[in-house]
Amino acid sequence: MTFNFKKTALAITFAVATSTSFATFGKLPEGVEKVTSVEGITEYRLDNGLQVLIFPDKTQETITVNIVYHVGSKHENYGETGMAHLLEHLVFKGTPKHTDIDEEFTKHGAEANGTTWFDRTNYYETVAANEENLNWALDLEADRMINSFIAKKDLDSEMTVVRNELENGENSPFRVLFQRLLATGFDWHNYGKSTIGARADLENVDITNLQAFYKKHYQPDNATLIVAGKVDEAELIKKIEHYFGDVKKPTRVIPELYTEEPIQDGERKVVVRRTGDVQMVGAMYKTPAGADEDYAAVQVLTQIMGDSETGRLHNEIVKNKLAASTFGFPFQLAEPGAVIFMAQVAKDKDLAPTEKAFLNTLENSATKPITKEEVERAKTKLLKQIELSFNNSQSVTIGLTEWIGMGDWRLLFLNRDRLEKVTVADVQRMANEIFVNDNRTLGLFIPEQKPDRADSIERFAQADIDKMLEGYEGREEVAQGEDFDPSHDNIDARTVKSELANGAKVVYLPKKTRGESVVVRVNFDLGNLEDLRGLKVIPKLAGGMLDRGTEKYSREELQAEFDKLKANVSSYGSATSAGVSIQTTKENLTAVLGLVEEVLKNPRFDQKELEILKQEMVVSLEQQKQQPTSQVFRQLQRHLSPYDDSHPYYSMDIDDEIAAIKEVETSELKQFHKNFMGAQDADIALVGDFAVDDVKSKLDSTLGQWQSVVPYERIKRETKDVDAINRFVDTPDKAGAAFGAMMNFKMRDDHKDYPALTMANEIFGGSGLGSRLAKRLRQQDGLSYGAGSWLNASSYDENATFGAYAICAPENLPKVEQGFKEEFERVVKEGFTQKELDDARKGVLQGNRINRAKDNRLVGALTSNIDLGRSMQWNKGFEEKLQKLTLEEVNAAFRNYFRLEDISIIKAGDKNKMEAAKS
Repeated sequence: MTFNFKKTALAITFAVATSTSFATFGKLPEGVEKVTSVEGITEYRLDNGLQVLIFPDKTQETITVNIVYHVGSKHENYGETGMAHLLEHLVFKGTPKHTDIDEEFTKHGAEANGTTWFDRTNYYETVAANEENLNWALDLEADRMINSFIAKKDLDSEMTVVRNELENGENSPFRVLFQRLLATGFDWHNYGKSTIGARADLENVDITNLQAFYKKHYQPDNATLIVAGKVDEAELIKKIEHYFGDVKKPTRVIPELYTEEPIQDGERKVVVRRTGDVQMVGAMYKTPAGADEDYAAVQVLTQIMGDSETGRLHNEIVKNKLAASTFGFPFQLAEPGAVIFMAQVAKDKDLAPTEKAFLNTLENSATKPITKEEVERAKTKLLKQIELSFNNSQSVTIGLTEWIGMGDWRLLFLNRDRLEKVTVADVQRMANEIFVNDNRTLGLFIPEQKPDRADSIERFAQADIDKMLEGYEGREEVAQGEDFDPSHDNIDARTVKSELANGAKVVYLPKKTRGESVVVRVNFDLGNLEDLRGLKVIPKLAGGMLDRGTEKYSREELQAEFDKLKANVSSYGSATSAGVSIQTTKENLTAVLGLVEEVLKNPRFDQKELEILKQEMVVSLEQQKQQPTSQVFRQLQRHLSPYDDSHPYYSMDIDDEIAAIKEVETSELKQFHKNFMGAQDADIALVGDFAVDDVKSKLDSTLGQWQSVVPYERIKRETKDVDAINRFVDTPDKAGAAFGAMMNFKMRDDHKDYPALTMANEIFGGSGLGSRLAKRLRQQDGLSYGAGSWLNASSYDENATFGAYAICAPENLPKVEQGFKEEFERVVKEGFTQKELDDARKGVLQGNRINRAKDNRLVGALTSNIDLGRSMQWNKGFEEKLQKLTLEEVNAAFRNYFRLEDISIIKAGDKNKMEAAKS
């Protein structure tokens, strides 16, 4: 290899484009210095060392505050693995001034989170744009920078959460193989260690060590504050100085890391054998640092090889039936990192041919050189992703986190510039240097029902250790699960059906799972047309309030109880239904069901929590008002389904929905719950490790006698006869635009032509980048970042929808519409090809099998089948119909049901940009 893996200092010269001069808002506050501006983002520096980035965006109705600390898992010493991530959790536990941060988040309707990675840790809040919220967010981050509790009691309580996070990751073949690749590929550098850390380090961490780690790294001279959204820059910098200026610059010096990973001197291989439902092949190759001038070529190379729809791996592996899917992703880090590629293979397949073809595809660029077409396609996708990300200041703010971790936020722009200049020769050179066997770490995940591990290997041990372990029996071995066949026949054979005393229907699918995990889905059908008329958003709000506290537990207490039971529980509500999703363990299942009973039957409907939820929903809707895609499909839905404004299926415009949300009172929610909530029409499915008799008894006692006052009668969906429209919606000052096309027609999913229409849609636009529409608009014309189509048919009524979409620049909307129409007419005139049908059919069938192998997806299918009176044999029959389809049937279905003159089209974008492009 010719590139240097050593960490290099950045020597970068940037062209500065200042969008706001000092004269615009007068003299800066004392102790604040302007550093530079690039493309609307301005950097300042406070006397205490804090770096500040401000990105005003008047089009947003939100403000995002994101603080990045220059510390991640690579800064952890021996015995400290996971400390940066654990500290991230504890910083949410409060300060003397902000004692309940979670409550403050809900009070301000904030979207908030924290993340930890190899080079950095960040915390952010997105709030509605007003002065109160901004002041609160700045005060919070300034305070918890140096005043967070980091207390032993919080460490003890949070440990179970972090440990559960670690355990859940251990259930994932992808996560496990990913971690093993890193650990095997890196000899000395901490990039080889999982960010979440070793279990032993987490469970034995000393609170004083954690506090010292916090005091060392959480300081203004080791942080970057980013604020973006609807802000006044002059006033904002004053606020930042006010809140952060008094934080003293520490006297300690953080030493530079000097560990360097040596050049790998031979291929490596790791094999993981665990219970699971899928095999995986993975390969990792070392790459230059993210700031290296050759890294842009690595990104392009990764796209060429790993794109899940058009990459070389997809073409050579998936299309040749050697894998169900392939993908690849690079690690763009401050120091030399890696790129990883993976293939997902059904567990009944021989893995050897996939492994051979996988490596041959990656490492044969000398005999099959990189092409200009591949490079241009990859560059187009990468550059559009960068461009479209700037449509949302929140995404920019969060995205800058990684570049800051790499050394300088301006690398975002430099990297874009480098991407534009990448040549075929650049990509070929990096392929020749990186994709060689001496730089390869190969990983295999092989599912085994009973892994043969060296648990009992004899060891030489010192006498005192022998004495220490005398009589020790240990704990029970963690349940490994079973080798479960996800075929339709086996699922039906393993399924047990029953009814509760009130008529609720239940499907049980017991099976042994790793960690004795179990998932549950409970769906409630509610009300009837006349009783639901005029309720508007009340059913949705009522469902959203279910898990925000009960008569017995506050919202925080309720969540704490679920955490103790190792349960993830979420509830939802819609115009005509409500539901609960549960993920827990066999040991805790009955207790979780008892707590869910409390959630469903005795919600608190607290006024304070209601106001918080309403604010969250309003902020979300306000954001949608500015988004072209939201505008397009909301308006199409309103046009194609013109129910009267009292009907439960009526689609409100955004302003009306906001007004309706603001009017809702807790008394209305309580009355709705009293009248409509009940389980006599519930559909319940369970998949995982549980005893059927125990669960049935618990369900009978918790839900079996619960009935609603208002009777349930399904509301029929009508197919309205409306004229096709073609409209434009102006979304000023938006860099991105959206195209949408939809039509409704009469068809149910059991119609004889529905399988043919399913495949027609898959080929036209449903199969991602391999579809006709994506190839035309994205790959051929280079107009759209994302384009495709979909088809939905009701299982109850003759009501189906066909639709298409594309995202593009405003000036390209006319070309996108033209491209859509031309591709549509080409199908009508010429039809699809046999190869297109074969490829699409294969992809659908393999995807369906993988879905059945995942418990959280399978439980949804089983719940739906209960309500429809179906078993998996219906799904099997549908797939058999897909298998038997002829090309003539698919082409005929497209021509018979899809007519261009019946399709309504709405486009949204910046009108001024469109007109400027014309001139």
